[in-house]
Amino acid sequence: MPASQLCTRCDPARFAFETTESLPEPDQPFGQARAIEAVAMALDIAGPGYNLFVLGRPGSGRHEVVRQLVELHARQRPGPVDWCYLYNFADPNKPRALSLPAGEGGRLRAQMQGFAEEVGKAIQVAFESQEYRSRIEAIEKDYKQRENDALQALVQRAGQQGVAVLRTPQGFAFAPTKDGEPMTEEQLEALTQEERDRLSRTVEEMRTPLLDLMHELPRMRREMQSRIREATRDTMGFAAGHLIEELKEQFAAHPTVLSFLDEVLKDILEAGQQLREQRSEDEEPSGFTGSLSLIRYQVNLFVGHQPGDHVPVLECDNPTYANLVGRIDHLPHMGTLLTNFTMIKAGSLQRANGGYLLLDALEVLAQPYAWDGLKRALRSGEAVIESLPQVLGWVSTVALEPEPVPLALKIILFGERRHYYLLQALDPEFDDLFKVAADFEDEVPRDAQQTARYAALVGSLARGAKLRPLQRDAVTRLIEHAARQAGDAGKLSTATRQLEELLHEADLVAARAGRALVLREDVTQALAARIRRADRLRDNLHDAVLSDTLVVATSGAQAGQVNGLAVHELGEFRFGHPVRITATARQGDGDLVDIERESALGQPIHSKGVLILAAYLRSRYAQDLPYSMSASLVFEQSYGPVEGDSASLAELCALLSALAGLPVRQSLAVTGSIDQAGAVQAIGGVNEKIEGFFDVCRARGLTGEQGVLIPRANIRHLMLREDVVDAAAQGLFHVWPVGHVDEAVQLLTGHAAGERDAAGRLAEGTVNQLVTARLAQMALDRQAYATGQPRRPPSRWRKPGPRGRRADPRG
Repeated sequence: MPASQLCTRCDPARFAFETTESLPEPDQPFGQARAIEAVAMALDIAGPGYNLFVLGRPGSGRHEVVRQLVELHARQRPGPVDWCYLYNFADPNKPRALSLPAGEGGRLRAQMQGFAEEVGKAIQVAFESQEYRSRIEAIEKDYKQRENDALQALVQRAGQQGVAVLRTPQGFAFAPTKDGEPMTEEQLEALTQEERDRLSRTVEEMRTPLLDLMHELPRMRREMQSRIREATRDTMGFAAGHLIEELKEQFAAHPTVLSFLDEVLKDILEAGQQLREQRSEDEEPSGFTGSLSLIRYQVNLFVGHQPGDHVPVLECDNPTYANLVGRIDHLPHMGTLLTNFTMIKAGSLQRANGGYLLLDALEVLAQPYAWDGLKRALRSGEAVIESLPQVLGWVSTVALEPEPVPLALKIILFGERRHYYLLQALDPEFDDLFKVAADFEDEVPRDAQQTARYAALVGSLARGAKLRPLQRDAVTRLIEHAARQAGDAGKLSTATRQLEELLHEADLVAARAGRALVLREDVTQALAARIRRADRLRDNLHDAVLSDTLVVATSGAQAGQVNGLAVHELGEFRFGHPVRITATARQGDGDLVDIERESALGQPIHSKGVLILAAYLRSRYAQDLPYSMSASLVFEQSYGPVEGDSASLAELCALLSALAGLPVRQSLAVTGSIDQAGAVQAIGGVNEKIEGFFDVCRARGLTGEQGVLIPRANIRHLMLREDVVDAAAQGLFHVWPVGHVDEAVQLLTGHAAGERDAAGRLAEGTVNQLVTARLAQMALDRQAYATGQPRRPPSRWRKPGPRGRRADPRG
């Protein structure tokens, strides 16, 4: 191949600008028209299930692009609402949810906080007022007076009948009197029996009014307490009523708030003495005092916004179950955990309600029950706040059950393609909940339009990061690198993260050189430095090859041995290196031993490639005679898994060389896969493989004979390094494209592959003739051994003609 085809350069003359400073901002994200259409559709449809899954490779910039589109869409929508939780006076374990316009929730919380602080003081002042005390004292005095009057009346009545009423530790008792004083025991003994009987009858008669009095006194006390409670209610109503009225004036436009304030006032009036005896907050934790707490009158601002805010666009970087659906916090108190409605905390679903929630699919799936919680919320349209032990039924204790907040939001999941298709295949609910997929392109065509847009992207990223402008030549180098990243000279990679990192590194090189602009050489140095930081393993492998620890020949010739090429991928760094592939062939029963597979190092695709080349051998060389060869293939000094079919061409060439007895040029390396007809097919990593063999050859000295055979279909993928292209231009290194195994063996052995003539014969000494003759001899030898006959000398075996004659082994 001519050197000009080894790397498709970007001509600086195609650009009219001198530096990126003059380039305009891109009018749309680079190369993602299809994905943007999908995003726009998902954002515009308000129906259920039209959530979005964004597919793409890491580093494609899809997060930033989607976020910008979502924020632009969010500005066009009406603002969100505030959500609050209130104390439920009817059922304290089920706090009520309240929605208010943006900003009103925060205002209500502040006002109720002030109310809770003021109402206690106002009630305390009212209870300590002279008016309240006088009223209570009057009620108590009246009760005592009525009690004394009733008791005195009983005493007088008993006294008139000669009986005294005595107060004892056990209660009231009657005693006979004489001259107004209770009789002594001697005086009682001196009475006649008739007088004693009369006194007994009198005492029995007085027991009835005494019992009536005992029943009347509790009633009188209850009446007193009722009057005290009424006085207390009046006092508390006066103390709290004006505060409630002030709040009602401020929230007159919100009927739900007015209803809540009425409930607060009613509860204050009913609480009465408990609120009077409320302890100060510094005695015990807020909300958990021994008596009734004023915290019940506060407001929990569950989700708050400011007036004029657009709908929320939220990212959750730790999507645990609690962080998604919300949680209820607890405080330790006297050896137990306590909570109340003010400790209900919103999750990402509630905070993004009305707007958009951006999540990483893999992070959601990695958190226990987070995916199930997300699906449950999307299906029901509400997020039920409960702990995982409650969800799983592990606890049966009484817990708060907050009223769920209705959800109306878009979920945007980011993931790789495998995540999307696995969810689609394994989760039957996935398609109903995520009806739109936005698939971000990995690369775009390298045409004039996309090249100009890429240059605009470079300028935009440099300006956004406040980096130095790039000179036109530097932009062309970045475009060439983008084509190399795409693995295709006719395409450009859309990996914006790597581009931005490279811009920063090239800017540093320019800064150290004291330049105001980033030049092409700065980009080249940044790329070289990036490789330098990652190529320790590559250097170790090259050192092992150069020291003959790993035996790889780059000169001479050897039968049954071919230099194959492998690629290692370490993160974002890929490099190629040569591997020695050897083959042996002998008479046998037609088996082809793949030593990599037998040793459990060969992976499925590699094993498939070996089976294909075995099928090719049988179909081309043994259609009309028994296949009597046993052969083996191996990657020498390979101690790890071998995967891929890109070595099947090299393996076939090694096997043909072993059969034909023709040495293979060790100055050449081979890569490519084959089909059952011997056609050479494209492989991956062609640039890295060529460069890996070139580096070894250059270290040992370029002779002008070294080179690499690649599939013809890989010509369009060539974007080789400048040093490789320069060596090819000087005739020191070569790249040969091949389309069939015959072309490859001809280059490797220096012998013509050989094609059948009109009579079906192959020319003497060609590779195919030698292979055919060797296989025919193996068949004859095997037949001789099977029949006990002496081994036959090689004969001119040929394909049977119309009369059944044997074909000459030379074809």
